[in-house]
Amino acid sequence: MNFSLSSKAITATNTDCLVIGLPENGEWPETTKAADQALGGLIKQLEQAGDLTGKNASVATLPLTEQPWQRVIVVGTGKDDERNLANYRKALIAAVGALKDGPSNSAFICLTDTKIQGPEASASEDARLNLLGRTLEEQLYTFTGFKSEQPPARKLNKVIAQASDADQSQKDAFNLGLATGRGMNYTRDLGNTPPNVCHPIWLAEQAQTMAKEHDCIKTEVLDEKQMADMGMNTILAVGKGSTQPPRLIVMEYRGGKADEKPYVLVGKGITFDSGGISLKPGAGMDEMKYDMGGSASVFGTMKVLAETKPSINVVAVIAAAENMPDGSATRPGDIVTTLSGQTVEILNTDAEGRLVLCDALTYVKKFDPETVIDLATLTGACIIALGHQATGMLANDDELANELLAAGEKTGDRAWRLPLWDEYQSQLDSNFADIANIGGRPAGTITAACFLSRFTKEYRWAHLDIAGTAWDSGKAKGATGRPVPLLVDYLMSHAG
Repeated sequence: MNFSLSSKAITATNTDCLVIGLPENGEWPETTKAADQALGGLIKQLEQAGDLTGKNASVATLPLTEQPWQRVIVVGTGKDDERNLANYRKALIAAVGALKDGPSNSAFICLTDTKIQGPEASASEDARLNLLGRTLEEQLYTFTGFKSEQPPARKLNKVIAQASDADQSQKDAFNLGLATGRGMNYTRDLGNTPPNVCHPIWLAEQAQTMAKEHDCIKTEVLDEKQMADMGMNTILAVGKGSTQPPRLIVMEYRGGKADEKPYVLVGKGITFDSGGISLKPGAGMDEMKYDMGGSASVFGTMKVLAETKPSINVVAVIAAAENMPDGSATRPGDIVTTLSGQTVEILNTDAEGRLVLCDALTYVKKFDPETVIDLATLTGACIIALGHQATGMLANDDELANELLAAGEKTGDRAWRLPLWDEYQSQLDSNFADIANIGGRPAGTITAACFLSRFTKEYRWAHLDIAGTAWDSGKAKGATGRPVPLLVDYLMSHAG
């Protein structure tokens, strides 16, 4: 697919299809006025007749004869005072949905002169161009590599986005949006790959491939012997029941100054989670291939960095293992010594994500990090608390927490902060070890983060529980690519 920007008049841009926005009330954008004039007042006539309402995300396709375009897609953009980032994104999704499987070979999308409500950072034209680029890549995504019959290729092969100036700032915003969308799609590819293919060694191979394709990425992979020598016993404990050995994957992007501390991302990479000896129910267990969603998001974010090359240092660490039951699997009641030296009583082998993460969070101290963010599909309790709309976020630093929340609001990839109070820590008390790996049913998301907090006292840290946002179930089953937009915005805000 060919994407580009243009500041030319709509009649001077040669495409099969024109996409314009129509508000439900208020003044029309200039491109909509120009399109109506070029069509002899057709859009105004249809609006007055009630055929076009402007209701948000409504779509009407107007076939034309002897006109500048073969068809015009009119997308409703809603009421001016209700057009926030979320509703504007719905309109963009509707527009791309009407285009992607349609008959047009090329399209000129004129939706970025539609104003939206919100802070300047999220309502600017640059922000709208960024969101359009991301939405284009995200909505044109397909995952068909494991189907015996491939769908026919789309006719659409060129999309031009309207920009007021098409200057470097606008090009950068649009291109970052496209790169973010590609990063999300890479995250989705990894998540959607079946677990008989996507196992820890395969994940490590993807990191090595990224390093080969991008000179700015350096990859190191620690095998089970190296981890055992270091004392990473909790990662090894999780993987004991599987024939697929664990891996610790380290990717470094060094785009900043040599003496600048890196921002560290840590991803939970459980490539399949049966629950181990504490076996999960069979219904829906196929979706436990998505338990590596944290690592997939880290991969996607690193891909964006590799493409856009910002001036920042970022280290990605992925703790990859497969949690399976067999005669050598870890049992409830086992006590394991972590890399930090703290001992853990494993009361439930299905609380394995925090076990692989705790050793990784101890390991990253070697990088003297500026901040550390871990990402994990960690608790079903987070879905009960927040549903599938917001990522759960807990942190030991208010400034970091506020920056992540702001990045989520700006990108529409929202998070919600939960408390990390000392009062919850006692739920993890063990009679036999320093800490238990579960704290009972109450506040399950919080006690999981409390567990991780025991290993993050030496740096600024935030935990993102993406159990409710990393994938969709039902008819729309598939990885979502979240929270790559949030992470990219946060990191770019710190790039020099």
